[in-house]
Amino acid sequence: MMQFDDPPEQLGALRREALERVRRLGSGRATPADVEATKQWGRQSPDHAEALWQASLLWDRLGCAGDNVLRRSGAALGGVQAAAPAPSRRAFVAGAAATAAAAYLVVRPPLDLWPSLGDVMADYHTATGETKDVSIPGDIRLSLNTATSIKLQKPADTIERIELLRGEATVTVGAQPGRELIIVAGAGEARARHAQFNVLHEQDATCVTCLQGEVEVRLGTASSVLRLGQQLRYGADGLGSATPADIGEVTAWREGLLIFHQRPLMDVVAEINRYRPGRVMVVNAELGRRVVNGRFRVDNVDGVMAMFEQIFGAKLTRLPGGIVLLG
Repeated sequence: MMQFDDPPEQLGALRREALERVRRLGSGRATPADVEATKQWGRQSPDHAEALWQASLLWDRLGCAGDNVLRRSGAALGGVQAAAPAPSRRAFVAGAAATAAAAYLVVRPPLDLWPSLGDVMADYHTATGETKDVSIPGDIRLSLNTATSIKLQKPADTIERIELLRGEATVTVGAQPGRELIIVAGAGEARARHAQFNVLHEQDATCVTCLQGEVEVRLGTASSVLRLGQQLRYGADGLGSATPADIGEVTAWREGLLIFHQRPLMDVVAEINRYRPGRVMVVNAELGRRVVNGRFRVDNVDGVMAMFEQIFGAKLTRLPGGIVLLG
């Protein structure tokens, strides 16, 4: 795997171009043509894709947030770079980490500042609060929930492969004899023929729910078959066991609803954060443990927080960039 430990002048041409392309996307001046050109550039070879991935990780965690803060404060990043010699990697990391934290608290979360790598490399994606229906050759239909990105992989023989880069999708596989669909999410995958299932993939945790037919879930050498009304989770702790699922709660988003039964407020807030720009943070541990029951519309999640204020006596502190402290 490529590393970015060397100073910029020692980076290979491929990695330098990847960094420049990602910097352009994060500059606030990128056009749809820039995004499409970056997607095409990253698909030229595995090395191109790897360089773009590593550049995006570096910029996501350090560089772009710092760039944004400097730009908002009236300092041009290019001017700063031209006026001073290249800093050491340690100085760069320390300074960039500080400005990234400042950008998060003062401006807004990094993923709202520029397209994520998933959005850039995805064949289909949805913005925060958006849903979309997609049809794929082979009688495959996907309903994409908020902030979701998928990438179509090259089919092999009778197998179709789709990677869920992030987010949530309900997948319907038609009754085509001999065809199998594999949804890759993180380190695992869900395999099905003539079935419907829901996959939620966030960072290193994935939840698969069977809505119709059967779905086989694999993680490494472990596997489990889900049937109607069952779900399981997998991640760093391995492949979980199948458990009964509340189908209405799992699929409520397709009706524009969020349904919670006996859920801690901390979990409810984590779900709300998927549907609104900015970030809601629970700063009172006791409040975070309060139990929530209810049905809420996804297009009025701010109204849900106002309800928490009334019912639980919570205090809402609104900061710039859509950040809300709930205590």
